[in-house]
Amino acid sequence: MSGLPEGWIVKMSQSHGKEYYYNTTTQESQWERPGCAAPPDTVRASHLLVKHKDSRRPSSWREERITRSKEEALEILNGYLSQIKSGTPFADLASQFSDCSSAKQWYQRRVRDPSRMRPLLFLSTR
Repeated sequence: MSGLPEGWIVKMSQSHGKEYYYNTTTQESQWERPGCAAPPDTVRASHLLVKHKDSRRPSSWREERITRSKEEALEILNGYLSQIKSGTPFADLASQFSDCSSAKQWYQRRVRDPSRMRPLLFLSTR
């Protein structure tokens, strides 16, 4: 028995050389063991990146060649901001629409004093 919730299996990441968890039902993957909370000295975060043609690398997992202007990228981000203000979860938008290759993953970072952390909305057109 693996001790994992139903539908979850352990897989090996070829690019990172470490284990990750995969849900065969939802096709979700994550680094953290399912059903386990993050340690108390860590925070989880995601980000929403919209690239433009002048980005350092104007391509993404979503588009091979990005041709939008920076102004168009800002318009897209403002649309996402409106959706967030209307109640759409930020993490849902980030995992679906971020141009970052890590869009479907959460970041976990250690912090000195988690009680001092405040929510931060960070939208980027890098």
